[in-house]
Amino acid sequence: MMQHMLDYPAWLQLWIAWMGLVNLASVGFLRHVQARWVLGAFLAAGALMNLLYATNGFNRLLGLGHVVFWTPLVVYLWRQRPELQPGPLRAWLSAVLATNTTSLLVDYADVARYLLGDRG
Repeated sequence: MMQHMLDYPAWLQLWIAWMGLVNLASVGFLRHVQARWVLGAFLAAGALMNLLYATNGFNRLLGLGHVVFWTPLVVYLWRQRPELQPGPLRAWLSAVLATNTTSLLVDYADVARYLLGDRG
């Protein structure tokens, strides 16, 4: 799967690196339950994407990994926002929300296109 991603344009490789960086930054906040949810959802999405890749190859269905695990995460984090005090945790969670929500917009479109027959 990594070989396919290395064939992406530079801007898309940077976006993927950003998603990894912002989600893996959770290890710096693990004393907070929200960070443990972010890390768990990130790892679970990656595991599902690797399974989908192993069984179906490189196609639009890979977005299902994010759809399944990041959708509930984004809802959970959105609901947590009012309780968070300004500071590093809230700033990081805002970055996670913005990043993962943006990714989900593309992922939902990709999964829908796959289900409608676009196997690219």
